[in-house]
Amino acid sequence: MNYFNKYVSNTLASSLNQLFFTSDGTKLTGRVYYKAFCQGTYEYSFLFSDTVDSTYADGSISVANETSGEWTIHSARLVVEGDIQNEVQLTFNGSLEKKVSKNESFYTDPITVTVDSDFFIEIEFSGTKIPYFEEIIIPTKRLENGVWVDDKKVPSPSMVGIVRNVEKKIGFLGDSITEGIGTSLGSYSHWNAKIAEFTGEKYSYWNLGIGFARAADAATDGAWLEKAKQMDVVTICLGVNDLGRGYTDDEIKNNLRKIVEVLQENNVRTILFTIPPFDYQEETNKKWRSINAYILNELSKITEIYDVVPIWGQSAPNEHMARYGGHPNEEGCLELAKDFVSKIKL
Repeated sequence: MNYFNKYVSNTLASSLNQLFFTSDGTKLTGRVYYKAFCQGTYEYSFLFSDTVDSTYADGSISVANETSGEWTIHSARLVVEGDIQNEVQLTFNGSLEKKVSKNESFYTDPITVTVDSDFFIEIEFSGTKIPYFEEIIIPTKRLENGVWVDDKKVPSPSMVGIVRNVEKKIGFLGDSITEGIGTSLGSYSHWNAKIAEFTGEKYSYWNLGIGFARAADAATDGAWLEKAKQMDVVTICLGVNDLGRGYTDDEIKNNLRKIVEVLQENNVRTILFTIPPFDYQEETNKKWRSINAYILNELSKITEIYDVVPIWGQSAPNEHMARYGGHPNEEGCLELAKDFVSKIKL
């Protein structure tokens, strides 16, 4: 997609598609609130997708690569908050309205705007099956009877894109731990946001973390991994949900290898994380240790490895127990970010 030849991510929050919600076709209005990574005047364009990126929960509601094409954006605008709000209308190929096709990725026309504070995207939309992010950890609201109320059922951009020269495009592929669940709503204190802060504006950063996501989703080489292919460097932190959903050792090992190999075939530098601790019980603990040994001893032959266990795990023999919570809190995220930047040069 030509979009990625021009635009890079300008937020550290993830706002991908996790599942769908159904509606009766009534026009609805929602907002998604962001912090810009680089403030100032830039050309912006917002990338959207009809496709679910990863499987939600047990897969009974929505699965990776599911599509709809049963919704419409009637209008959208960017609003920069501050002492005086700056509002800019968004269009799609010159039109206010965008009828979404099945499995379509699409983006807004370019706008040049100064963003020197927080901003939100307001969207008027309708449909019968609409993608959204149930576990999003930035504020989202819906207009109900003239009042803005907290509600996650709002379609959100996959990327907040700007035109900016960067040395490298960095992507963070993972599950809820990468998304930042475990940190406070809208705090931007998850581990990869802290890495971005430490490393600075010479790079761009795209958070591709989604709650419930698994290596098996990425290994399908669908919409989600396609996004990661657009990066120069990708960290991969997956496997917790695969363990929790009963995938075998070999399935998880093979899926992790495939993700690495597919990204590398697309000239992406890969940094594979060991599977984080998550208070695993006896049988799962054995599988976790077996897979992490495979990562450290075998996959290290084909990709860079970053071992999260010394930071996030408890002391031996309880490395499988989470020191900062299964979803690491702000302290755990900060500790990992400091360790990562001391060992890995992006």
